[in-house]
Amino acid sequence: MNIQIVLYLLGKLSCFLGAFYTVPLLVSLYYGDEGKGIFPACIALCVLLGLLFTRYGHYNRYTELISNRDGILVTVLVWVMAAVLAAIPYAVSGRLDPISAYFEAMSGLTTVGATVIADVEAWPRSLLFWRFWTHWLGGLGIIVIFLAVLPSISGSAVHLFDAESTGFEEGKLKPKLKSTAQILFSIYVGITALTAVLLMMAGLGPYDAVGHAMTCIATGGFSNYNSSVAVFHNPWVELILGLCMFTAGGNFSLYYNVFRKGPKMLLQDDEFRTYTAFIVIIGTLITLNLYVSGVDGSLLHSFRVAFYQTTSFTSTTGTVSTDFEQWPAFSKLLLCLLYITGGCAGSTAGGVKMCRIVVLFRGLRVDVLHMLHPKTIRRVHYNGKVIRGKTMHMILSFFTIYVFTIGVTSLIVAATGTDVLTALTASASCMSSAGPGFGSIIGATGTYAPLPQAAKFVLTWNMVMGRLELFVVLALLNRSFWRGNSRW
Repeated sequence: MNIQIVLYLLGKLSCFLGAFYTVPLLVSLYYGDEGKGIFPACIALCVLLGLLFTRYGHYNRYTELISNRDGILVTVLVWVMAAVLAAIPYAVSGRLDPISAYFEAMSGLTTVGATVIADVEAWPRSLLFWRFWTHWLGGLGIIVIFLAVLPSISGSAVHLFDAESTGFEEGKLKPKLKSTAQILFSIYVGITALTAVLLMMAGLGPYDAVGHAMTCIATGGFSNYNSSVAVFHNPWVELILGLCMFTAGGNFSLYYNVFRKGPKMLLQDDEFRTYTAFIVIIGTLITLNLYVSGVDGSLLHSFRVAFYQTTSFTSTTGTVSTDFEQWPAFSKLLLCLLYITGGCAGSTAGGVKMCRIVVLFRGLRVDVLHMLHPKTIRRVHYNGKVIRGKTMHMILSFFTIYVFTIGVTSLIVAATGTDVLTALTASASCMSSAGPGFGSIIGATGTYAPLPQAAKFVLTWNMVMGRLELFVVLALLNRSFWRGNSRW
């Protein structure tokens, strides 16, 4: 491990985060709120911290390579450091204590969307925009955006890119990493802009349109209204945001291939077909359950709220168009199921990812058939390729650790005095980046504000582990990571 490289990269990324503060600063100057006195100090702190790190760090992209171990350490430290720096406006404003400010910042960057703000409508617009902005920065990934905007280190930064990527397939679209990052960033910006324009055409003002476009493309969930999207009572807004969330939950690399080779690529992709079928089936079941139970009057309205919430939970966005706490148990359990599945690999969504779900079920089918026909040789296929034993083992390990981590953190949160339903759904929600939980505290109309400080701190680590998909964080707990001179 090369500490000088680690410090240098942290310094550059700190300066990069400082530059991101200029946008909410402009918003605060436009609206003339208290943010104009907070954000300049945040910019100065980020730049000073960046200069300090680069002063003691060193990296020559022509003669030095970033090792796998360097990439893992930098990625984890960047997300922790970014959350600390992003929490400063909340804490300095005096509206949140340090732990709550860190929770809100981490929730924004990891696109969880869980909030500790009881009344967001009482906050200044620049600070609310900063919440949206952290979603947008963290959605595609801090390091991916960094490599797209400032690609000078991208030549040897593949381990940084891999550590932040999701799923189990190769994430590069081009041989050059900077080209891949720039393609993904262009798609991200394009969908954001298109969604914002459509929302303004549907009747939203520029501030609401841009803010909710950023939160939905990032599959985040923050809103500048206490009742989230439900405040608009606009089916066109819900349709546009629903399509944005659905798109954000798909694989961005697949969209690039669709652009190059045509729409047939969508139909040929096992994961996207499963993702779409999942939303259709779950949405239909909830629609019928709501209509038959009489919770929502008309079939059309049941269809509208069912498919919006299904898309919101499957993409792990977590925006709310209705109080789903009033739904029948069957519908709520289906939403809970979506905590685990999540969206597609290569998307901004969280969860286990549909690609892993597909492989797990196909592996289960092969095992059952092998029991019935022991002499038959069968293999698990995904997108026309045979899944190797090593990959299958990694997927099984990931799923096991994922569920185990939710169980352990649920016990820890419950030990702080939180009820069982809140502890379990809060842990699952923060791990999967969904946001809302179930129950009277963190349900559709609730917040995480009443939770004990210890519970909030534990849940922030769930957010990091969920965003970086466990193994990157768990690698730091391995003694071999810190010992020896091996550049693994």
